[in-house]
Amino acid sequence: MSHLIHSDTVCQLGEGVFWHPETHVLYWCDILGRRLYARDARGERHWDFDRMVSAAGWIDDTTLLIASERDLFTFDTQSGQETTVCPLEAENTVTRSNDGRTDPWGGFWIGTMGKKAEPGAGAIYRLYKGELRQLYPDISISNSICFAPGGAYAYFADTPTGLIRRVTLDEEGWPSGDPEVWLDLTAEGLRPDGSVCDSTGNVWNAQYGAGRVACYSPEGRFMTAMGLAAGQTTCPAFGGPDLSTLFVTSAAHGAADNDPLAGVTFSVPTGFRGQAAHRVVL
Repeated sequence: MSHLIHSDTVCQLGEGVFWHPETHVLYWCDILGRRLYARDARGERHWDFDRMVSAAGWIDDTTLLIASERDLFTFDTQSGQETTVCPLEAENTVTRSNDGRTDPWGGFWIGTMGKKAEPGAGAIYRLYKGELRQLYPDISISNSICFAPGGAYAYFADTPTGLIRRVTLDEEGWPSGDPEVWLDLTAEGLRPDGSVCDSTGNVWNAQYGAGRVACYSPEGRFMTAMGLAAGQTTCPAFGGPDLSTLFVTSAAHGAADNDPLAGVTFSVPTGFRGQAAHRVVL
């Protein structure tokens, strides 16, 4: 598998990558750099914020929902205008937002974590129809939020546990049972970071420190893995005109000296097809 550097901009902590299915813009965040990036055929641009931003979803052609360390807000990429939607652990200075993704109903799932990865400091929430509801407390590093095609399941991980969990969803997209361990990576010593589901339900998981994105069948069976030229892979997303390119962010913060491409964003052509990123419905 060939892989290309999609953006050679070095992110201290690249995260939250997604492909806008209508405008064909790739967006991603540098959490520690407090910056949102966008890249399309016209080139690359970015916006700076006064707080850490980690994940986003699309509302329309120019408006995004963005998660920050203290709130969820809409952002107009043309005017630069920010509008607060709701606070997100605004009173808790220990935590920040981390992994997030939009579900098939237009709900936005967002995880938090301690800025120093304090054990159990974070949680996972869902914003839906104006309500932000906490789903899972006592999360150390929230990750792997993604959704099976059709919305039967949501996946999520608490990275230090080495486990990816799966929960069934009801007709409104809320969890309808207890999460179950779907994939146990502890024996391999792998750390599950961001994940995305493709159109057939396979889960593509960035494995932090292992320099790879691994693909697992809906039953949790290992299928394939792609090695990337950066050790700290953080978040994958399918995009490109036919949704067959996997874009992967990475982190430079804490990278080894022999990891010169740490922090860049990769693009890998695959033989698989992703799901289009779901639209956020506020």
